[in-house]
Amino acid sequence: MAGGGKARRPLARAQPPSIRRAAQTLCVSLAVLANAAAGSARENWRILSAEFSEPTTRYGHAVLGDDVEYGSLLIHVDNGGSGALSFNAVQQKARLEVRLPLTRVFEDLEPRLWDVTGDGLPEVVVIETDVEKGAQLAIYDAAGQKLAQTPHIGQRNRWLAPIGAADLDGDGNIEIAYIDRPHLAKTLRIWRYEGRKLVEVASLKGLTNHRVGQDFITSGIRNCGQGPEIITVDADWSRIVASRLKDGIVTRRDIARFDKKAGLTSVLACKAD
Repeated sequence: MAGGGKARRPLARAQPPSIRRAAQTLCVSLAVLANAAAGSARENWRILSAEFSEPTTRYGHAVLGDDVEYGSLLIHVDNGGSGALSFNAVQQKARLEVRLPLTRVFEDLEPRLWDVTGDGLPEVVVIETDVEKGAQLAIYDAAGQKLAQTPHIGQRNRWLAPIGAADLDGDGNIEIAYIDRPHLAKTLRIWRYEGRKLVEVASLKGLTNHRVGQDFITSGIRNCGQGPEIITVDADWSRIVASRLKDGIVTRRDIARFDKKAGLTSVLACKAD
């Protein structure tokens, strides 16, 4: 289970598995840091960390407090010493760069390393914005390829704020939750990863997790022993709300008054109902 946005733009690092167009418009380049051994299978590569690069002001939305966004995503990978059935298998490392066209930016705090496919290894989850169509949630794999994405919101200066990824309803598939336009629509949307695409499965209005100008996101996913709950605040920032997904429907319950100084720390740590 993964979730929650924190401080802005540090390097994102993977947790251990136990814890856890262009071709038309997108240029993906590979900078090899160690020569790849013959026979090493691409499927053996895993993501270690990711970071944004190439700061740019070509998109002046400034929803995160300044007008600096990013034109490039760097993904650091290795093969874990696998890919050879011999005692002298060599660990190989590489850096992948995903460089966006000038019509797009990463309008984000930091890359998130979330397991979206359910294989125990992380993918990179980012907010990718088209300057005319607004934001989408995008997922990149260990080959630097876009694995799946949501549609763009459809209008310039429209954004989304990710919450987390988990099997929210116990069906064995991973769902991803975010708030669609946290300052306007204030709608929780839940998408399921199925067959290399994201399918929307549920939504609920009246929730948010971000104010204009903040360089952090106020939300997360917790599991206090009775299954995953999505933790956000209500639309007017007065109450903390827990939401659950069951049978394709989202239900919500009030937890406590929201205190901007205390935030969600104790609630996400299961110290408050």
